[in-house]
Amino acid sequence: MNKRITTALAGGLASLAFAIAPAKAQDELTLCWAAWDPANALVELSKDFTAETGIGMKFEFVPWTNFADRFLNELNSGGKLCDLLIGDSQWIGGSAENGHYVKLNDFFDAQGISMDDFLPATVYAYSTWPKGSPNYWALPAMGDALGWIYRKDWFARPELREEFKARHGRDLAPPQTWTELREVAEFFQGREIDGKKVYGAAIYTERGSEGITMGVTAALYSWGFQYENPDKPYDMQGYVNSPAAAEALAFYKDLYECCTPPGHSDAYMVANLDAYKSGQVAMQMNWFAFFPGIAKDPAVGGEKSGFFVNPRQVIEASTLGGQGISVVSYSDKKDQALRYIEWFAKPDVQKKWWSLGGYSCHNSVLEDPGFADTAPFAADFLKAMSGVKDFWQEPAYASLLQSMQKRVHDYVVADKGTAQEALDKMIEDWVEVFEDEGKL
Repeated sequence: MNKRITTALAGGLASLAFAIAPAKAQDELTLCWAAWDPANALVELSKDFTAETGIGMKFEFVPWTNFADRFLNELNSGGKLCDLLIGDSQWIGGSAENGHYVKLNDFFDAQGISMDDFLPATVYAYSTWPKGSPNYWALPAMGDALGWIYRKDWFARPELREEFKARHGRDLAPPQTWTELREVAEFFQGREIDGKKVYGAAIYTERGSEGITMGVTAALYSWGFQYENPDKPYDMQGYVNSPAAAEALAFYKDLYECCTPPGHSDAYMVANLDAYKSGQVAMQMNWFAFFPGIAKDPAVGGEKSGFFVNPRQVIEASTLGGQGISVVSYSDKKDQALRYIEWFAKPDVQKKWWSLGGYSCHNSVLEDPGFADTAPFAADFLKAMSGVKDFWQEPAYASLLQSMQKRVHDYVVADKGTAQEALDKMIEDWVEVFEDEGKL
């Protein structure tokens, strides 16, 4: 990040009153998040919190295109807008080290909230800093991973199934590997269905925020990509730019060139949804958070759409999305905000959260014997979350992300250089960032 303001938690954590105080008539909390369908579900869910506690809820929801800039600026300036913030997993490191979030360990202990009650991958990704340590800065709130949606009705057409099997010697079905995914995408590319020209796949290519990084890593992780030597932190040579990583990046570029809709050169979540809902593509990559909306969509919902996890290649892995919910250290209402955390962690609240369209990370929901039957994508979600991998969560993640966005977009979309060169340059950028941080 270019700007950091290090702020100590006023008076230290010990100054927080962990007893749940009675609500006052004027109590009202502001919860900050992104503007999307799960946020609407949270508004509905939070009505129960107000009814139970008498604490009112206000919401500040910002479109994804402005989400990071808006709330990172709020945190860096010590702003008091947000009492509670559902922030990206990548923010944990900077928010912990710069004093933006309240450390929750003592509160969890006082209220009997156990991180063992949440899916381990979500605790690791959404809550801990340093990573994997028992230091908690958020409660897992919105589990999410990158998955895929396909036109189940197109895949079921007898004439298409017959043609595909004659060409590839297997059934036209949701792909299990990236090689199979490309074959399916190429099969549909430029085909006419119901009098309309269609295309293979909508993938992430957006340059401005995080889009192409989230898409490219979906391939990289499946090829076994690692950010660093597991035995030597920040040692990236031979890992970030391994032959397998270069192969995965080249594969993603090939998929972009062969099988995407015209003009799909700066596409992220909304653009992929639009391409799919309008009947342009046979498949789209997108976050599980959007799957409930697809299932209910009047044009492509019901039996017209199916879902599958990110395909494997060398290993099974998925790009992590989702967020944890944190108490902002600059809030004047930390005691009430902690009360919301305590309420949100309850198993019955988590069960309702899932039913409304949120993605619970609580084991009581995910391990319920009937969970797989609660939605057509529930089983795939659980599988994806068991193999998620995340981008750097370092305090300097923004600089690391900007570099990757540039390097992979220049290669995949702008057709500059080779995959190996793009990864080599990315390491050079990242080394410079870590040297500035004093970590190399």
